[in-house]
Amino acid sequence: MKVLKGQDILALGFMTFALFVGAGNIIFPPIVGLQSGPHVWMAALGFLVTAVGLPVVTVVALAKVGGGMDELSSPIGKIAGGLLAAAAYLAVGPLFATPRTATVSFEVGVAPLTGESPLALFLYSLVYFLVVLAVSMYPGKLLDTVGRFLAPLKIIALAALGIAAFALPAGTIGDAQPAYVAAPFSQGFIQGYLTMDTLGALVFGIVIVNAIRSRGVESPRLITRYAVIAGLIAGVGLTLVYISLFRLGAGSHDIAATATNGAVVLHAYVQHTFGSLGSGFLAVLIALACLVTAVGLTCACAEYFSRLLPLSYRALVVLLAGFSLLVSNLGLTKLIMFSVPVLTAIYPPCIVLVGLSFCKGMWHSQTRIMAPVMAVSLIFGTIDALKGAGFNMPESLAHLPLSEQGLAWLVPCVATLFVAVVCDRLLGKPREVIA
Repeated sequence: MKVLKGQDILALGFMTFALFVGAGNIIFPPIVGLQSGPHVWMAALGFLVTAVGLPVVTVVALAKVGGGMDELSSPIGKIAGGLLAAAAYLAVGPLFATPRTATVSFEVGVAPLTGESPLALFLYSLVYFLVVLAVSMYPGKLLDTVGRFLAPLKIIALAALGIAAFALPAGTIGDAQPAYVAAPFSQGFIQGYLTMDTLGALVFGIVIVNAIRSRGVESPRLITRYAVIAGLIAGVGLTLVYISLFRLGAGSHDIAATATNGAVVLHAYVQHTFGSLGSGFLAVLIALACLVTAVGLTCACAEYFSRLLPLSYRALVVLLAGFSLLVSNLGLTKLIMFSVPVLTAIYPPCIVLVGLSFCKGMWHSQTRIMAPVMAVSLIFGTIDALKGAGFNMPESLAHLPLSEQGLAWLVPCVATLFVAVVCDRLLGKPREVIA
C-alpha cells in the first residue's frame, strides 16, 4: 500500500498553508490589532476561532468524503447540491476571489511604486495570470511547485515579518476602539468570519486530496489521515502568522494611529522598520501570498468544472485565467462591491453544510435535517446580503437578532434544526424502496 514520506507530508502541509494565506489574511489582523489596543489577545482568540478553526474543520470534512463539495452536499439532493457547489466555486474562483488576488497584490504591493494607472494594473495582471496559467497547467506537480518551492518562499517572507513584529515593535499600544472595549472576543470573531476562508476551504479540499493521490495514495483512510495532518499543519501556520500580525498592528499606534485598513498599517510598519527596502519587501510578500492562492483556486475550479462541462482541464485553466484577468481590471473597489453581497448570501449554508456533516450519525435521515436548515440559512443569508448591499428592508427584517454582526441566520437555523430533529425522531428511519 502506497504511503507518503515524511517530507511529502510536510510539503503537503506547507502547500495547504500557502493556499489559504492570501492578501486578505495578511491585511485583516493588523487593523484588528491596532483597533483592539490592550484587548488585542482576546480579540485575536475570537478571530482564530473563525479564521483558523472553521477552515481546518472544513478540510477534514471534505477529506472524509473524498475531497469534493458535491459529495459533501449529496444529502440535499443532486440539483441543490450542484447549484451550491457551483456558486461557491464561481464566487471564490473567476468571479471574485481569483481576480481579487491580482488587484489586492497590485494595490498593496505594486501601486505605491508604479502608481494606480489602468495600464500598470493591466500589465501587472497580465504577467500575474500568465504565471498562474503556467503553474496551474500541471496540477499533478502542484505538491512540487507550491509545496516545495513557492510555499517555502512565502513562509520565509512571513517569518521575517513575524519575527520583526515581536523583535522590533514600532511603538506603544494605543487605546482600543469602543467596540473592542465592550466585546473584544465577539468583534474578533466577526472579523475572522468575514475573511470567508471556509469558502476557500470548500474549494481547496479537492486540490489537497488530488495532491495526495498524485503520489499514488489510493486508500480513503490514508487520504483522510494525510488531509487532516495537512489541515493541522496549515492551522498552526495560520495561527502563528495571525499572532505575529496582531502584535504588529497592536504596536503600530505611534506610526499608524489613523489607519482605516490593514494595508496602511503594514505599509507604515514595513517602511518604519525596513526603510527604503520596505515597499519592495512588502510587494514580494503580497505577490507571493496572492499568487499561490490564485493557483489553488484556478486548479480547483478547473478540476471541478471539467467533470460537469465538455471541456478539458487545460482548456478550462486557460478560460478561467483569461476571465480572471479581464475581471481583475475592473479594480479592487468594484470587485469588493460586487462580491460582498454574494459571499454573504452563500457563506451561511456552507457553514451549516460543514457543521452538520460531522453529526450525520445522530439522526435517521440526513436529508430531513440538512435540507430545511440549509434552506433557512440561505434565506436569512440573502437577507443579510440585501441589507449589506444597501436595499431598504422591512423593519422586522432589518433588526433581526445578531444582524449587526452578520449572523442573522444563526438563531433561525438553530430553531429549524431543533424542529427538524424532532420531526426526524417522530418519523423514524426512511423506508427502503424495494424494486
